[in-house]
Amino acid sequence: MTIEEYLYYIILPILAVSVLLVFYRVLVGPSIIDRVVALDLLITIGITIIAIYSIVYDQSTFLDIAMILGLIAFLSTIAFSYYLGKRVRAKKILEKKGKQNE
Repeated sequence: MTIEEYLYYIILPILAVSVLLVFYRVLVGPSIIDRVVALDLLITIGITIIAIYSIVYDQSTFLDIAMILGLIAFLSTIAFSYYLGKRVRAKKILEKKGKQNE
Protein backbone atom coordinates (compact mmCIF):
# COMPACT_ATOMS: atom_id res chain seq x y z
CA MET A 1 0.00 0.00 0.00
CA THR A 2 1.51 3.29 -1.09
CA ILE A 3 1.19 6.54 0.82
CA GLU A 4 -1.34 7.87 -1.71
CA GLU A 5 -3.58 4.81 -1.28
CA TYR A 6 -3.29 5.12 2.49
CA LEU A 7 -4.28 8.78 2.35
CA TYR A 8 -7.20 8.13 -0.03
CA TYR A 9 -8.70 5.04 1.56
CA ILE A 10 -8.01 5.53 5.27
CA ILE A 11 -7.19 9.12 6.21
CA LEU A 12 -9.64 11.03 3.99
CA PRO A 13 -12.72 9.01 5.09
CA ILE A 14 -11.74 9.53 8.72
CA LEU A 15 -11.39 13.26 8.08
CA ALA A 16 -14.75 13.35 6.29
CA VAL A 17 -16.49 11.76 9.28
CA SER A 18 -14.71 14.09 11.67
CA VAL A 19 -15.81 17.12 9.60
CA LEU A 20 -19.42 16.00 9.91
CA LEU A 21 -19.14 15.45 13.67
CA VAL A 22 -17.40 18.77 14.27
CA PHE A 23 -19.86 20.63 12.05
CA TYR A 24 -22.68 19.17 14.14
CA ARG A 25 -20.95 20.55 17.24
CA VAL A 26 -20.70 23.97 15.59
CA LEU A 27 -24.43 24.00 14.91
CA VAL A 28 -25.70 22.45 18.15
CA GLY A 29 -22.96 23.35 20.64
CA PRO A 30 -24.39 24.09 24.08
CA SER A 31 -22.32 27.22 24.58
CA ILE A 32 -20.53 29.79 22.46
CA ILE A 33 -17.17 28.55 23.71
CA ASP A 34 -17.91 25.04 22.45
CA ARG A 35 -18.79 26.47 19.07
CA VAL A 36 -15.58 28.49 18.87
CA VAL A 37 -13.46 25.46 19.75
CA ALA A 38 -15.36 23.35 17.21
CA LEU A 39 -14.88 26.01 14.53
CA ASP A 40 -11.15 26.08 15.28
CA LEU A 41 -11.05 22.29 14.98
CA LEU A 42 -12.98 22.48 11.70
CA ILE A 43 -10.37 24.84 10.29
CA THR A 44 -7.61 22.53 11.51
CA ILE A 45 -9.24 19.60 9.73
CA GLY A 46 -9.46 21.75 6.60
CA ILE A 47 -5.75 22.49 6.88
CA THR A 48 -5.10 18.75 7.12
CA ILE A 49 -7.15 18.09 3.99
CA ILE A 50 -5.22 20.81 2.13
CA ALA A 51 -1.94 19.24 3.28
CA ILE A 52 -3.05 15.81 2.05
CA TYR A 53 -4.04 17.30 -1.29
CA SER A 54 -0.61 18.92 -1.46
CA ILE A 55 1.13 15.62 -0.78
CA VAL A 56 -0.93 13.57 -3.22
CA TYR A 57 -0.67 16.01 -6.13
CA ASP A 58 2.87 17.19 -5.32
CA GLN A 59 1.91 20.87 -5.13
CA SER A 60 3.94 22.56 -2.43
CA THR A 61 2.17 25.89 -2.88
CA PHE A 62 -0.86 24.47 -1.10
CA LEU A 63 1.24 24.08 2.03
CA ASP A 64 1.76 27.84 2.04
CA ILE A 65 -1.99 28.31 1.86
CA ALA A 66 -2.44 25.85 4.73
CA MET A 67 0.07 27.78 6.86
CA ILE A 68 -1.68 31.08 6.19
CA LEU A 69 -5.04 29.52 7.02
CA GLY A 70 -3.56 28.17 10.26
CA LEU A 71 -2.27 31.61 11.20
CA ILE A 72 -5.65 33.21 10.49
CA ALA A 73 -7.40 30.51 12.54
CA PHE A 74 -5.04 31.01 15.45
CA LEU A 75 -5.41 34.78 15.44
CA SER A 76 -9.19 34.62 15.17
CA THR A 77 -9.38 32.20 18.10
CA ILE A 78 -7.19 34.49 20.19
CA ALA A 79 -9.28 37.53 19.25
CA PHE A 80 -12.54 35.78 20.06
CA SER A 81 -11.26 34.52 23.41
CA TYR A 82 -10.15 38.08 24.23
CA TYR A 83 -13.66 39.29 23.37
CA LEU A 84 -15.26 36.63 25.57
CA GLY A 85 -12.90 37.51 28.42
CA LYS A 86 -13.87 41.17 28.22
CA ARG A 87 -17.53 40.17 28.17
CA VAL A 88 -17.15 38.07 31.31
CA ARG A 89 -15.26 40.86 33.10
CA ALA A 90 -17.97 43.39 32.18
CA LYS A 91 -20.64 41.04 33.48
CA LYS A 92 -18.81 40.66 36.80
CA ILE A 93 -18.45 44.43 37.15
CA LEU A 94 -22.18 44.89 36.55
CA GLU A 95 -22.98 42.22 39.14
CA LYS A 96 -20.75 43.96 41.72
CA LYS A 97 -22.46 47.31 41.07
CA GLY A 98 -25.86 45.66 41.42
CA LYS A 99 -24.89 44.17 44.82
CA GLN A 100 -23.52 47.50 46.04
CA ASN A 101 -26.76 49.31 45.17
CA GLU A 102 -28.85 46.88 47.25
